[in-house]
Amino acid sequence: MANALLPKNPKEYRGYLFVRIITFVFLIIVVARSGIHVFSPDGGAGTIAGIDTSVAGGNNIIAIFHQWGAIQLLLVGLMLVLFFAYKGLTPLIILFLCLDAPMRALAGQMGAVESTRTPPGEALNWPTFFVLVILLGLSLISKRASRKQAS
Repeated sequence: MANALLPKNPKEYRGYLFVRIITFVFLIIVVARSGIHVFSPDGGAGTIAGIDTSVAGGNNIIAIFHQWGAIQLLLVGLMLVLFFAYKGLTPLIILFLCLDAPMRALAGQMGAVESTRTPPGEALNWPTFFVLVILLGLSLISKRASRKQAS
């Protein structure tokens, strides 16, 4: 598995094209999510997550959402560079996308956020994780290996 995550030739991807297409869709979703946090007036804190920002320190909440989005945007930018320049790192990129959900869950256990509704990130966290785990498994399958098994 280490060879699949860090291949000798990172410019070559031996897996299936549909895995890369679905991975690209996930990366674009991360770009959109990050852009919302950076560019929406409240960082998505009130309008999307349902967090009351009219309280004392509300501007700090908004600022943290903007900063969170900026960091997300930088990281997804790096993942996109790796995705296009080093196709062989597709499984590694998917692994890091997979780690997002458990890390959010851990952060949520450290301090719960009070909101008027369930934020989309929380609602979609685990379904997305399981889809990405399946995608990771599929990304580790070489087309050449599956052809040899079929014959």
